[in-house]
Amino acid sequence: MTGTLLPRWLERAYDPGRPGYAEWVRPDGGIMTAERRTTLVTARTLYVFSHAHLLGVPGALAAARHGLSFLLKQCRRSDGRFSHACTATGEVIDGKSDFYDLAFVIFALAWYARATGEAEPLEQAEAVMRFIETELASPSGGFLEDTLNTVPHRQNPHMHLLEACHAMAESSGDKRWLERADAIVRLMQQRFAADGTLGEFFDNDWAPFAGEKGLVREPGHHYEWTWLLYHHERLTGSKSARESARQLFAFGEKFGGGAQGKPVINEVDPQGRVLNGAALLWPQTEYLKALAARVEFEDDHEAAARLDQHLRLVFAHFVDPATGLWANQLDASGNKVIEPVPVRVLYHLLLALADVCRVKTAAKA
Repeated sequence: MTGTLLPRWLERAYDPGRPGYAEWVRPDGGIMTAERRTTLVTARTLYVFSHAHLLGVPGALAAARHGLSFLLKQCRRSDGRFSHACTATGEVIDGKSDFYDLAFVIFALAWYARATGEAEPLEQAEAVMRFIETELASPSGGFLEDTLNTVPHRQNPHMHLLEACHAMAESSGDKRWLERADAIVRLMQQRFAADGTLGEFFDNDWAPFAGEKGLVREPGHHYEWTWLLYHHERLTGSKSARESARQLFAFGEKFGGGAQGKPVINEVDPQGRVLNGAALLWPQTEYLKALAARVEFEDDHEAAARLDQHLRLVFAHFVDPATGLWANQLDASGNKVIEPVPVRVLYHLLLALADVCRVKTAAKA
């Protein structure tokens, strides 16, 4: 991780002479140059290099400072709002402020503050949260997709805001972030997973969206919530969070494919029928995190065995350990889809591998 993956991606994504970060690379690792920059990729990559600095990767802090500057000076407009996309010089391409993006801005600022000890990023994160609470609050609870009130509404940005609240609570010590996190967990329990499975798409009243979208269940998100909910219990003592984690994990184990030694597939319906049998990389990383949480908080020996098994699967079928590059998706037949590599997925991979290493090290102590 610190020997190949992060140093090689530092070389690919960061160039001090190029504004922002690279957002895509070719399958052979070559940079795909483009004018378009997004708040999402800037924030996620800022997190990556902040975390990398904490792991001792040389040059990572300079890369993080570079990304922070672009995030605050180009992605953030003169009116204080973050654009969804801009050019390398900060000209607006897509001016909406997007909830999903903003959750990652808060997350990245929390990690940058942790990496540097600086207080200003924490204040900036609080300002972003106030914008979400005042400009994106939904009358039905939770938050809107963006400043255009795009529908359907999704659980996914709320999940990442929960992650950001946890990061801010740990970086700042401010208990308000745990109160915000509690509210998101309650919304998940009452709305997103009211039937015991995690829905993805909803209408304005948080009822399942009409048609096939309302049926979509993503095993990867069941696992991502599993990890978050176990850590929510760690941070708040919430026993209901643990029960929800167990419920969501059980659904993922029954229908996701990972428990059977296969890649975790993209989508099923509430009864477990396959809707999309391809397998992206990110659900594999979330499965690793969920298994690590089961080991850490449940002393689950079966999860420990599956953790080792799924690590081998990830490096056999997705990630090349020699280069740090990855195939972002296997098709439903298990074949690699050869396509450009999205830099945004590095966030998933680093967070998973770092947490697995942490849990495994603790287990040996």
